[in-house]
Amino acid sequence: MPERTPLYQEHLRAGGRMVDFAGWEMPQQYSSVQAEHQAVRTAAGLFDISHMGRVVVSGPAAFDHLQGLVTNDLGRVEVGHAQYNLLCREDGGIVDDIVVYRRAPEVFTVVVNASNREKDLAWFQRGAPAGVEIEDRSRLVSLLALQGPRAEAVAATVAEGVDLASIPYFGFANGRLAGIDVNLSRTGYTGEDGFELFVASEQAPSLWSALLEAGRPHGVLPAGLAARDVCRLEAGLRLYGNDMDESVNPYQAGLGWTVKLGKGEFSGRAALEAVKAAGPDRVIAGLLASERTIPRHGGAVKVGGRQVGEVTSGTFSFWLKTGIGMASILREAAVPGTPVELDGRGAPGAAEVVALPFYRGSVKPAAATTS
Repeated sequence: MPERTPLYQEHLRAGGRMVDFAGWEMPQQYSSVQAEHQAVRTAAGLFDISHMGRVVVSGPAAFDHLQGLVTNDLGRVEVGHAQYNLLCREDGGIVDDIVVYRRAPEVFTVVVNASNREKDLAWFQRGAPAGVEIEDRSRLVSLLALQGPRAEAVAATVAEGVDLASIPYFGFANGRLAGIDVNLSRTGYTGEDGFELFVASEQAPSLWSALLEAGRPHGVLPAGLAARDVCRLEAGLRLYGNDMDESVNPYQAGLGWTVKLGKGEFSGRAALEAVKAAGPDRVIAGLLASERTIPRHGGAVKVGGRQVGEVTSGTFSFWLKTGIGMASILREAAVPGTPVELDGRGAPGAAEVVALPFYRGSVKPAAATTS
């Protein structure tokens, strides 16, 4: 039986079409995927992302413990900032992609993918020294995402005790929205500006309702998993389980920028150093389809009839009005402008390799906290 977030009844009231996603009953859509996508791109969409895991790692050795697990350098992250990161196996395969929030010098919140929560918990607990506490707060704290070019303006109408404009990209701050205590993080998964909101689970329904009410004059809509997937793919953002997994290393996923080999030892370092020296055999590339072709997950990608890779994510882009996708293909075939053939439903289709992302929105990547 799928689990339900504290917002389940709110989704039903809003007409959410519920589906099983990573063991959770989540809204696939409410009105239409296109309308929700349009709201995110032009105003804002409100997402329930409480299915994702929230783990607190704290204690005198918390920094050293996490620094030895993640690929990026937590030493570059100041208190009040977050960092995109990877957990890797010793052979370099990606265990999960995560975001690490530094709440105090030795207190970190880690947001993990829903399907990997138990696996990641075990990863954090493995070899944890005495004095490091690892707490799963996924059910105590809910997570909402208000995403779009009007997100700050909407949140500002109900904000108290926090200057939203002063929160940098991948920064966070405490405040109140509609009288509810929240932690606001300028992060997201859509390519647009906006906030991910940490709130006590018992207060999540009230916050959800208040934000939709405040956003109604701005054109804000509740948005489901389908719109979120279109937005993240247009923005060139990888999805764990599609574009990467334990058989893929960061360089193959196009995430080599998260690997800081000079920071000292961490899980997978030796293998990743070897991959970087030799260069990855395959990489993630963008696909811009022609005519009515939509790249389909798992479909073969060919050049001159020879398979050079396969589609990892694909959809119809409402913004570009054509099919788009990402594919894991041989490095030599990943040159932008290369024409490729796609195996899909029915007749094969044509596409062109392009640089990612497909779309750059209102996101404000001015701060260097993700490096």
